[in-house]
Amino acid sequence: MKGLLGLLRLKSKAVPDQEPQDSILFTTAFAGQGVEPDLLVPWEARAVEVDAKRLSPSRGTKLLQALWAKDKFMHHLDAEAIGRLEHFLDFASVAGNRDLIRQDEYGNFMVVLLSGSIAIDRLQPWGARLRLAEAVPGEILGEMSLLDSGIRFSVCTTLNDCEVAVLSVQAMDDMVRTDPALAANLIALLARKLSLRLRVVSARLSDQK
Repeated sequence: MKGLLGLLRLKSKAVPDQEPQDSILFTTAFAGQGVEPDLLVPWEARAVEVDAKRLSPSRGTKLLQALWAKDKFMHHLDAEAIGRLEHFLDFASVAGNRDLIRQDEYGNFMVVLLSGSIAIDRLQPWGARLRLAEAVPGEILGEMSLLDSGIRFSVCTTLNDCEVAVLSVQAMDDMVRTDPALAANLIALLARKLSLRLRVVSARLSDQK
């Protein structure tokens, strides 16, 4: 994380008309792991598949501001910061029973649930679904693959009509280049949320010993 924030600080000091460096963190990370481009499932393709409808950015931003203002970590992004974040997000409405994220695929976007509910399931080898959780508005899904270019761990399915905000790796790179302070804050907050999640899982495993 220190190296990541250091890179962002260097980018923020770059000469405005200087040619931006290629990202080694997001857009190019999948190639660095040997992932073929045709294996990636971008949001543009998934949006068509689930028949997502475009949502007004003003409504999406208003929902995001209200939800994250109550979040233990994300409230550190104030209304002004989320207003800047709007330029990097896609907002959409999706009907129920649609897979926004599929297990074992390579996806290059994360989803913030703005309204509705989403099931988070782990598909078992024999075909059954193990319900891990149900996401509520304000929760973030798929951020791990966005940050580390790994495969999706679970399938995320809308349980009813949902409104979502989507951040892609391309948009993340744009943010790093054009608004590095916002990118640094967002990445740090996502890392803290992931760390807390891992600590909870570790504690549960310890209790089972």
